[in-house]
Amino acid sequence: MAPTNLIIAPLFLFTLFSLTYCIGYQVRVQEGVEDSGKYPIVVSTWPFLEAVRAAWKAVDKGFNAVDSVVEGCSACEELRCDGTVGPGGSPDENGETTIDALLMNGATMEVGAVASMRYVKDGIKAARLVMQHTKHTMLVGERASIFAISMGLSGPTNLSSSESMEKWTRWKENNCQPNFRKNVVPIDSCGPYQPKDNLGHNKGICSEANLIGTIESRTFLVGPRSHDTISMAVIDKMGHVAVGTSTNGATFKISGRVGDGPIAGSAAYADDEVGACGATGDGDIMMRFLPCYQVVESMRQGMEPELAAKDAISRIARKFPDFMGAVVAINKDGVHAGACHGWTFQYSVRSPDMDDVKVFTVLP
Repeated sequence: MAPTNLIIAPLFLFTLFSLTYCIGYQVRVQEGVEDSGKYPIVVSTWPFLEAVRAAWKAVDKGFNAVDSVVEGCSACEELRCDGTVGPGGSPDENGETTIDALLMNGATMEVGAVASMRYVKDGIKAARLVMQHTKHTMLVGERASIFAISMGLSGPTNLSSSESMEKWTRWKENNCQPNFRKNVVPIDSCGPYQPKDNLGHNKGICSEANLIGTIESRTFLVGPRSHDTISMAVIDKMGHVAVGTSTNGATFKISGRVGDGPIAGSAAYADDEVGACGATGDGDIMMRFLPCYQVVESMRQGMEPELAAKDAISRIARKFPDFMGAVVAINKDGVHAGACHGWTFQYSVRSPDMDDVKVFTVLP
């Protein structure tokens, strides 16, 4: 018995020492992340300064990346950034404002999103509720609103404003032009619409002059004031990454349209092992390429953020040379860069070495 005890005792002491050393090592590494000077960091599309300040205030206090993103995007929703985020902007063909939003946790790869949500103004908070309290990734339409209200968000609320209704009225007076329809013929200037192929079966209902063919250029429909998204990435003090988006979508969109804002991999994507990406622009085009997924995967393969961003944009531009859009990339080391096509793009950053938010300008 005694020899066995002599063997067990050293093993026990060695194991205890090893555990103590490993635990201490983990703490030191964690503290090193906090004190590295790289983190925390907040990056956002466009000069949404107050949104970035709100996110920075939260993450600098010790909030995790997910909750800091919610703070930042919520501020933008409340401020109705550019009229394209939150309530009161971007009326659809029926004059109604709806909300798209996304939240993604880069540590767990969990996603919560809402799309074409009516009657609830807090898009990013609704997305967080989907992430926290369902096993789904996205809820849409009025049922998303019912869920959000049942979980404690305020509503139902009319998301239109006097400004959005005035914009919609002027659009109606202009024969509902421009719009997002193609290869259709309206019974009158603002519809209802029928497929162009049915024209031969409906002679006398409309004239050739009313035909609407393929839109020659989408630049009349897409721009920072008519079609935009806040896409925000936060790396917290522990080095964890999260992204979020919020938008009221494209102005005069067809009712029920969902853009790239709530689509993981399109308007935003995050992975703790690599970094994050945010996108903005013509979501109907961009979502076909999942540019933010592409950016993150390119960085995973060793590309620097600038090259990864340019590569993702160039893939879209080769197929759609007239599209307008941009991405901003940030890797896990805090290195950031943007790329754009069809317009001049700006993105905002706040990091420990800055006294306030700094805006970076990217030329096409």
